[in-house]
Amino acid sequence: MAIRLKTAVKGVSLAIAGAVVGAVVLFALPGEPAKHIIPSAQASDQFSTGSDGCLAVFNHELRGLHSKNSHDLCELTKDKVVMVVNTASKCGYTGQFEGLEALYQRYKDEDFVILGFPSDSFMQEHNDEAETADVCFVNFGVTFPMMATTPVRGSDANPVFQALSAAAQQSPQWNFHKYIVAADGSQVSSFVSKVTPTDTSITDVIDIYLDTQK
Repeated sequence: MAIRLKTAVKGVSLAIAGAVVGAVVLFALPGEPAKHIIPSAQASDQFSTGSDGCLAVFNHELRGLHSKNSHDLCELTKDKVVMVVNTASKCGYTGQFEGLEALYQRYKDEDFVILGFPSDSFMQEHNDEAETADVCFVNFGVTFPMMATTPVRGSDANPVFQALSAAAQQSPQWNFHKYIVAADGSQVSSFVSKVTPTDTSITDVIDIYLDTQK
């Protein structure tokens, strides 16, 4: 059985992980915490901490953008609030890189990290990773970890986006969709592309998730 309430919080749904049968979705009302109980044991397992000390959803090594080296997502995310965002270099939202970098600089010393995933799922990414890297690192001065270009939708999506889409019951509908995951995996939030990285609806969630760790 599903329960749905319209949200008054712009572009955001929050999730509290739990192994239950059937989806129960509660969206934020003014003055109330937002909740989305993850509906399956499989999804719940992805947001549990494993023997390596990180959430299973991030227990992967993925090649870095325009690099032969890999990012150890477990080490990057362990005990941290994590934002995951799918990016594109030829999109109307590409300018959000500036806001993402500003957000990263604001919170990076407070157990927060951003993971960027370039994707051509919406046909707006360069075929050459060198060109993608130039946009990210040269044009916008991105310093947070960026992965190699991968799909973020459907059965061929990279494993991180498969797990997040299942948990939030919302896959990216466009470039620059944003997920935020609490350090202990108990909560997941999902923001549509038009919500800018420094919007208060995002920073408020980050602050809440960081406060929960204290």
